[in-house]
Amino acid sequence: MRIEVVRSGGFAGIPRRAALDTAGHPGAPRLEALARAALATPRAPSPPVPDGFTYVLTIDDRTLHCADPALTPAQRDLITTVLNEGA
Repeated sequence: MRIEVVRSGGFAGIPRRAALDTAGHPGAPRLEALARAALATPRAPSPPVPDGFTYVLTIDDRTLHCADPALTPAQRDLITTVLNEGA
């Protein structure tokens, strides 16, 4: 499963992009479960808050738009992991 995160907004407005492929990743089962949960509870994007982040989360061929502070716990955990571990 390929997971990509694009984060934009924030105080500086500098976009950040990271991607991670779960094939061969030691945390693959956890990441794939988080990805399924993130997609299972889509929410309409909330209006951005001043200096808040907005995200485009692409999991294989599905794309989800979300924003702080309305992220689900699964979305937040998945986004954090991909931004920290992805390339």
